[in-house]
Amino acid sequence: MPRQIFQLKMSLAGVRPPVWRRVLVPAGYTLDRLHRVVQHAMGWRDCHLHSFEIDAVQYGEPDPDGELALHDELDVRLDAVLGKGSRFSYTYDFGDWWEHDLVVEDALSADPDERYPVCLDGERACPPEGIGGPLGYRALLAALAEPADLADPQQALLRDWAGSTFDPAHFDVGRTGTLLRRFC
Repeated sequence: MPRQIFQLKMSLAGVRPPVWRRVLVPAGYTLDRLHRVVQHAMGWRDCHLHSFEIDAVQYGEPDPDGELALHDELDVRLDAVLGKGSRFSYTYDFGDWWEHDLVVEDALSADPDERYPVCLDGERACPPEGIGGPLGYRALLAALAEPADLADPQQALLRDWAGSTFDPAHFDVGRTGTLLRRFC
């Protein structure tokens, strides 16, 4: 019997224009592997804490201090808690609070000639780490939309934070697919 593959769409909540990715992942992946897929597909650098919420249950890395009541993501396979049509969330960086809406769009049989995970599609660049969540990202987009004005220190700060190569409209599905195959 061929292994099952989930087609997931992940969308960054609270940002406009939309930032999203569509990926294929083995249904037998554990949530910690899915965490790595989300990180590389979206363009994050895995510098902060994260959690999943599935059917009102929180999963993540166990907190050694016991402050966060999370079920261990290493113990949970996707196909044990999700199926076609399932909706769940992934939160990254509890300071900036980047919430991602995820949906299992389809459950497919694996192609024996394909290496998984695979990025099928997506739109727009992921916001830079540490920009201040959706509100900070909105401010960055506004600063980038205006002509460079060094007299406005806030605008200059935001532009510097993002870096000269940041293009919010850019998404490279081929590069993302390579990162997924290499690191997930």
